[in-house]
Amino acid sequence: MTIRPRYLVRAADVPSYQPANHHHTHNQRLIGPETVGARQMEVLLGTLHKGGGALPHAHPGIEQACYLLEGTARAEVAGEVFDMVAGDMCFFPADQMHVFTVTSDTPVRLLVVYSPPYGESPDKVIRPSQSLQP
Repeated sequence: MTIRPRYLVRAADVPSYQPANHHHTHNQRLIGPETVGARQMEVLLGTLHKGGGALPHAHPGIEQACYLLEGTARAEVAGEVFDMVAGDMCFFPADQMHVFTVTSDTPVRLLVVYSPPYGESPDKVIRPSQSLQP
């Protein structure tokens, strides 16, 4: 019997889920408490299909970075709009409204890093209709 190393994660072994506030999107939480015991960061593998992406939202106190592996996308944050291709990385500062939209006909695959972890917790997302003030 082969024992897998404790800190090795194979995407094929991680279940996917559809994140809130996203369309045509499935994420896999590769690095987190349930996979390797991580408590200070979270890494997701996202697959977004044509017409998919994130609606406007922000994460209070959480920074987010996205590394595009495949496909093309458009990101909007803090009044900036930019197109991304494979190999590009973007940053969404904590508390800043942002949008991410697939622009390719082929699926987008990207790595998403949150610090501190987001964990799909409803109290860690703010939508445009909500205030960033307490």
